[in-house]
Amino acid sequence: MILAIESSCDESAIAVFDPKIGLVEEVIHTQIELHSEYGGVVPDLASREHLVNFPALLKSIQLNNYKENISSIAVTRGPGLAGCLAMGGALAKSLSLAFNKPLYGVNHLRGHAWSPFINMHRQDPEAFGKNLAAQLPHLGLIVSGGNTLLFEINQKKEIIILAQTVDDAAGEALDKGGKLLGLSYPAGPKIESLAKEGDEKGVEFPRAVSAKNDRRFSFSGLKTSLRYKLEKLSDQAQKDQLKTLCASYQAAVFHQLINKTEKLIADNHYKSLGLSGGVANNQILSGKMASLAQKHKLSFYYPDAKHNGDNAGMIAFAAYVDSKNTMKDSVELPLKIEPSISLSD
Repeated sequence: MILAIESSCDESAIAVFDPKIGLVEEVIHTQIELHSEYGGVVPDLASREHLVNFPALLKSIQLNNYKENISSIAVTRGPGLAGCLAMGGALAKSLSLAFNKPLYGVNHLRGHAWSPFINMHRQDPEAFGKNLAAQLPHLGLIVSGGNTLLFEINQKKEIIILAQTVDDAAGEALDKGGKLLGLSYPAGPKIESLAKEGDEKGVEFPRAVSAKNDRRFSFSGLKTSLRYKLEKLSDQAQKDQLKTLCASYQAAVFHQLINKTEKLIADNHYKSLGLSGGVANNQILSGKMASLAQKHKLSFYYPDAKHNGDNAGMIAFAAYVDSKNTMKDSVELPLKIEPSISLSD
């Protein structure tokens, strides 16, 4: 079994993964309510909270029940907030020494990249390798508050970045847009809820259509457009049009994601399409991606909601499935925290 720890931002999480079964234990503590009054995550506060949360999580999973079966410890090494990563790393190192088990550092983004296949493994662990190979090459989209990435997993299980944002991530654009609209943090889910009752064509926003080979996302201009529109509206008008503003702004963000994804599908011979990351829990976005996969006759892989946000389940699974995603800790090569690590590293 693999014991995994995640602490890249404001979620403290622990999971236990059995290659013969799948995920057998997952616990998580979120700090969203704590940070909401500040309008975003406060790094120092987040790292201190991990010190409080991890002991309680270890107690809740009754770690001693798994002690004899744990063969390795996996922990997120980056990207993320340095202080938060250090808290998880310190816990993982302590458990590695206490249990005399090897310690592996896992790339958080590669955890997201592989997470759409967690359910495939759970359905048939013995045939997982064969079933996965049949779905490669795979095109994946990670959409979160900190990252927007299109990538390929080729037949050698190598991950290749195809497109990424040059400024704000899509989730960041939604949160910042929500703040301009007067919505509390995190604003993304609130925009989604309000957008369901609005007209996505009611307000015109720029919908970036890049050149065919332009492998970039950009959302800062969209956010600026929203600010200019709001400056021209009275407070009452903003209130009256809030649902339509949310629907139109969200649609503009998603248009860029879908447009870029479809261009890459058309240019290649992918067998499957995946969606992951915190924003992937948006039902409108996941529906559009599922429809895109169906249109191009691709298999669509999408994690359970609990595996889209920051979680230890995907860290454990990535440690199992992705050989590059692990880095053994030893005297010669100690665990290294890497706050700015890339998906391809």
